[in-house]
Amino acid sequence: MTVRIALALPLEAEDRLSAEAVRHGHEIVARCSTAHELASRIDATTPDVAIVAATERHLTLSLISICDEAGVRILPLVGSAMDRRHASSLGLFESAELDADWPTLERELAVLPARVTAEVETSAEPESDTGHTGTVIAVWGPAGAPGRTTIAINVAAELAAAGHSVALADVDTYSGSIAPALGMLDEAPGFAAACRLAGADGLTRTELERIGQRYGSGRSSFWVLTGIGRPSRWPELSAQRVASTLQQCREWVDYTVVDTGFSLEHDEEISSDLFAPRRNAASITALREADRVIAVGAADPVGLSRFLRAHVDLIETVAEGRVIVAMNKLRASAIGLNPVGQVAQTLSRFGGIESAAMIPYDAAGLDAAILSGRTLGDAAPKSQVRVAIRDLVTSRLLPAGMRGRARTLRAVRA
Repeated sequence: MTVRIALALPLEAEDRLSAEAVRHGHEIVARCSTAHELASRIDATTPDVAIVAATERHLTLSLISICDEAGVRILPLVGSAMDRRHASSLGLFESAELDADWPTLERELAVLPARVTAEVETSAEPESDTGHTGTVIAVWGPAGAPGRTTIAINVAAELAAAGHSVALADVDTYSGSIAPALGMLDEAPGFAAACRLAGADGLTRTELERIGQRYGSGRSSFWVLTGIGRPSRWPELSAQRVASTLQQCREWVDYTVVDTGFSLEHDEEISSDLFAPRRNAASITALREADRVIAVGAADPVGLSRFLRAHVDLIETVAEGRVIVAMNKLRASAIGLNPVGQVAQTLSRFGGIESAAMIPYDAAGLDAAILSGRTLGDAAPKSQVRVAIRDLVTSRLLPAGMRGRARTLRAVRA
């Protein structure tokens, strides 16, 4: 049976596979150099299947959405671990090797329709379904640099590494630092732009992808909405705009990780203008909108004191059952012998906090990450900090039935 095939591949692979496909009786209807070019030609060429390289140049969410709408099956070809991670981050978990011969690709194509059909039928089961709804995870901590941004970045990375689509948003109105930590430009803050669009009812998935930046690596890829570069821009992040933006993020990705500010002061109580914007509204709204809150404290005497005082305010803002306490920078040199036991005892005695996650301090691993502008999984994959954060994600954030499970096509289309 002749199959109409569209290609988006590097030139060498394109020449080889197009010749083999024709020799085996199939028709090449499009040969494209980018995902954007292929997406623009889907309607005109009406292929049965698109064979694309699993790189950011040749495979994008927009291409997947257009192919889904047109009923075109996609077979990604991977040439490296980074390619495989990119494909899985977009919800495509069935792939073939870039250097595979044509008989191997034909076998993959032969079983691909059954997999796609099963997934579509599962996702379209109830007519009353309201669509894909993602999870929002807020990362908060008191003043004193307990490591909120480090935890937020690496929680996002581990969620992405587990095969989920992830967006990392910087909502800190005092000192947003996700962009420099990941070596990204923040002249046009992504989250503030999203908030402006949300305020004008113009925020869509397409706009989120336009203003978001992509962190990509061989281990994990995720979207980043950078924070405001100048603290004076905080009025752009009003409570209503933040809530609307996070709601759109739920429909965009599986998990939205939000790095919040430290202050939970309800500053409207000391303002004479009850309708004026509130600087802490962004963080407070993000915490209230979140499904889970990771409360980060520094595991030293000063950090513990700050955390326990501020934890009271946190529990007044969000339900205690949604809070996961994570004590960061744990080390015997600052807390004494048996640091885990001492910190756990202090939290239990003075805060009634049990089962806190303990994250050790690894200066070398953290320095390697900040120097290279990468996640711990990329810069120091064997770091004790990275291992502890990965355990936190798998044991506290991912439901047991979803750990490592592939996303369905519905999550890609939502």
